[in-house]
Amino acid sequence: MTNKQRLMYSILIALTVLAIMLGLSHLQNSGVITEETFKYIAVSVAVLVVVINGFMRRKVKP
Repeated sequence: MTNKQRLMYSILIALTVLAIMLGLSHLQNSGVITEETFKYIAVSVAVLVVVINGFMRRKVKP
């Protein structure tokens, strides 16, 4: 994986996380999920992104 590929994947991940958070916020405002559920899902998404970013960082070839 090159630095350019990593940058593209990072942008894609950031947009995906933004879409997930906006969707969760909408669901919470609609009353479908509670604030507690929102917190757990948001923290899980954040941890997953950190793990994916660390994995991609190791795959970059100098």
